[in-house]
Amino acid sequence: MEWHLLGLSFITVFLSELGDKSQLAAIALSGRGRSVKAVFLGTAAALVLASLLGVLLGGGLSQILPVRWVKGVAAIGFAVMAVKLLRGGGEEEDESSAAESAVEP
Repeated sequence: MEWHLLGLSFITVFLSELGDKSQLAAIALSGRGRSVKAVFLGTAAALVLASLLGVLLGGGLSQILPVRWVKGVAAIGFAVMAVKLLRGGGEEEDESSAAESAVEP
């Protein structure tokens, strides 16, 4: 087992998942539900499955394409998502504020 890669993967995913929408959804579900264990197991299973799909897709692509290309596509994907988040971040807040004010009398 490559312990360095295991640690790097853990730290990367752990830090990227802190405060994201899935964590907020888990907080909301655990507050509504009676079984914190069920919420934990459900969200943990979902994260494991999503990670498994990513690993299988990345591993499969690296067998077909050069690893450098796979890393390049991933980097471009992250850059595109970052630009969209930076440009569209304010719009989502404005739309939700408008929707909330329309609902309130």
